[in-house]
Formats: sequence, structure tokens, C-alpha cells
Amino acid sequence: MIESYVVVHNIAKRHNVGTLARSATAFGVSEMILVGRRDFNAFGSHGSTSHVNFRHFHSLSDARVFLKSKDCDICGVEITDNAVDVTQHPFKKSTAFLLGNEGMGLSAKECEICDFFVYIPQYGGGTASLNVTVAASIVLHHFGVWAGFSERTRDGNKYVVAERSARQVRRSFCAEKPESIIEMRRSRRENASNGFFDGSGNDVSSSSLLDALFTDE
Repeated sequence: MIESYVVVHNIAKRHNVGTLARSATAFGVSEMILVGRRDFNAFGSHGSTSHVNFRHFHSLSDARVFLKSKDCDICGVEITDNAVDVTQHPFKKSTAFLLGNEGMGLSAKECEICDFFVYIPQYGGGTASLNVTVAASIVLHHFGVWAGFSERTRDGNKYVVAERSARQVRRSFCAEKPESIIEMRRSRRENASNGFFDGSGNDVSSSSLLDALFTDE
């Protein structure tokens, strides 16, 4: 079965993850892979975080091992010399899309784990690049077209939203190794003292957003 994944690493604006989740659910993404910090602002998700699985890794290399175990290509979304126009649908099998930082794009370390790259052609001269969430939506839509994903049922001028998955309920454990749990607790203490990562100053516990989201290993 053809699947798609979104890999989120080094995103500058953490509230973009919520918007990415909304696009991920719209275009049939199997899992969102968070690399590095676990916390994010779910603003913009409109409840979509309940309809997509999340998985966390502390390093890009660990994420790559997991994705290769799923027989996935890793596609960098970036304007590189060898990038292929996404409208040409240069896909071969299940694919994970790695999105770069909003300001700097993909780093050299991120590019190293990619099997190929796609870019989105632009036709107007008003901006040098697209917002990461907009870029993700375009690329995921093209992949869905190539993969032949079935269109969701519509009701009037909206698509029918699925019932919330039974797996996506709040829980107080994280299915990770003991050292990962220690790191998670340290991060929670840091968040509690410094406020949320987006800089808004809102003291939002990462557990309220994340413990309910990550899949069992």
C-alpha cells in the first residue's frame, strides 16, 4: 500500500505544525514525524491532530532508519540544482516529505538523508519562496494524485470529517525508551518555566497536546 509521511525538523514557527497537521489529514498522510523537540502549538489544526498519527525521534538518522523500514523514499521539498518539478510526479513508492526551515530551507544535514528533491514552480515575481505549510499542501496534493488516493465523500460544500480514532485519546504515557521519557520530562520542566516554544508566553503543557498523539512503537 502506498503511503505518505511528513517529516518536521527544525521548523522555526512551531504553530505551523498544527497547520501542517490539517493539510496532512486532508491529503491522506499516514503519520507526521517530529524530529527533535516534541512540543508544538496546535493552533491552526482545527482538530486535525486527532486524525493523524504522530511519531517522535530525537535525530534525523533515527527517523531515516524508521522510514526505510517502511520502504519509503525520502523526498526533500527544496529548490536544489537536481530538484524535479513536482507537477511531473517523480514518485515511485511510499514517500516521506522533509520540509525545511522557513527562513533557511533544508540544511546540509537534512539534504543528506533525502533520496531526491522536488520543487514547486512559481509564475509570479512577488516572493522568493512559499510558506512551509502552503508548500506542503501543494506537494502532498500532487502525491495523492499520483498515488490514486480515493477522494473523500462530500456533504454539500464540505468534506465529511471522520470520527475521532479510538487510539487518539489522552493518555499519560509515552511509548519510548526510558532515556527518551527522561528527556521528555526535562523538556516539560523547561516549558513550564519558560512558556511555550512559540514565544507567546502561554504556559501550555506539552503533555496536553502530545501524549494523546504519538503512536505505539
